[in-house]
Amino acid sequence: MSSVALNFKKYGSCGEPLIIIHGLFGSHSNWAWHCRKFAEHYTVFALDMRNHGASPHVPSMDYAAMADDVVRFMSEQELDHAHVLGHSMGGKVAMQLALSNPSLVDRLIVADVAPVQYGGERGEHDEIFEGLCALQPESLESRNQADQQLAEWVEDEIVRQFLLSNLVRREAGGFQWRINLSVLKESYPALRDRPSAEGPFEGPVLFIRGDLSDYIKPEHKEAILKLFPKATVKTIMQTGHWLHAEKPETFHRLAADFLGD
Repeated sequence: MSSVALNFKKYGSCGEPLIIIHGLFGSHSNWAWHCRKFAEHYTVFALDMRNHGASPHVPSMDYAAMADDVVRFMSEQELDHAHVLGHSMGGKVAMQLALSNPSLVDRLIVADVAPVQYGGERGEHDEIFEGLCALQPESLESRNQADQQLAEWVEDEIVRQFLLSNLVRREAGGFQWRINLSVLKESYPALRDRPSAEGPFEGPVLFIRGDLSDYIKPEHKEAILKLFPKATVKTIMQTGHWLHAEKPETFHRLAADFLGD
């Protein structure tokens, strides 16, 4: 599978490079607040991953391919190495990048995901896909109408607004998805998989988890330390999976302290 040229936004031009990788259904715009804060000390590159945001739509995706996209991006930007921060799906991309190309990654921050395969007990994304696929964006008259329809599948209003940020208006009327929804759904089993590795990444790694999320559990510690022996895990209390949005100041402080060590 060939790599693709990723859309990105650059913040700042001082300090070491920091690459930020969003999660499933996200885009670089989800990290705008953090990017501006980090840009006070780093040169920040916020990416749109394949089939997300304004990056190319391609027939398939897995973590090896997405890590290759980041390798290509770094080559195009003439970055010999960088700090890398990834959330959820983006966290697994970041882990895969570090495991496959350790010389490219200085410090790694993984937000609320573990290097494990998530099984069928996870149902929230299945419901999300069902709800998104049930919408007919070309016939929608407003985002409010989409929100009302999606509420049948997704109870949390904040999550719905996050998902519906992927609706863009068409000149001919109605909306269309900027995500490649059909490919994301088809590729979802691969996105549940663990990153692959021939050996551990020996650099410094910080895992940040939300205590109300079950993406990083105590039983994942062995898998984390096997692949990332210098990893530490920090917890943000009263926070779920979207911890960087729920507690942005706390998340930023943990990440900034780690990068500045």
